[in-house]
Amino acid sequence: MPYGMRKGYVQEGRRWVVDVDLEKFFDRVNHDILMGRLAKRIEDRRVLRLVRRYLEAGVMIQGVVMERHEGTPQGGPLSPLLANVLLDEVDKELEKRGHAFVRYADDGNVYVRSKRAGERVMALLRRLYGDLKLRINESKSAVARVWDRKFLGFSLWVGAGKTIRVRVAEKALNAMKQRVRSMTRRLGGRSLEQVIGTLRPYLLGGKAYFRLAETPQVFRRA
Repeated sequence: MPYGMRKGYVQEGRRWVVDVDLEKFFDRVNHDILMGRLAKRIEDRRVLRLVRRYLEAGVMIQGVVMERHEGTPQGGPLSPLLANVLLDEVDKELEKRGHAFVRYADDGNVYVRSKRAGERVMALLRRLYGDLKLRINESKSAVARVWDRKFLGFSLWVGAGKTIRVRVAEKALNAMKQRVRSMTRRLGGRSLEQVIGTLRPYLLGGKAYFRLAETPQVFRRA
């Protein structure tokens, strides 16, 4: 799991993170580059033609079908898999250079021991992603102390015995609170049982997602 790997990297002394956000990733995947990567792995041309048709399927905008020349369908079942295929060579290059990193789809963190090392890695990633015709969102990306960044809704903290632990990131917790407020702001004639019925799946889903957080009191206080 990415969370366990992150803890291990930071526990080893990698207290700086290269936190990268790709700008409109699923909208900007280059079809030709992606198909070239797939052709190296798939021999059956029928499968490749099917994937190409999936990528080029039109998008319905205000009742009009618009052609698609780049990007993958957001929310489509194949899109996360295709993202992994495209970004696999970036992972391989980081592995070859001995970097400690985690990635989930287009979200990636590289853990280093100094800010200067982080800046070198950021420059490397700009080049690697540029080769794939992808752009880093500079406003959402940074070389920073690990305590100041979140990954998939989680952040890190130091527990007893200087042990690195995982918690729900403040931003993620605030987003959950805001969602609950919006769901309960106006009852609209609904009974308390109906409101609870609406909240229950959302809260249980959030609890299941954040079950790895090592701060059990956080939801009770929230």
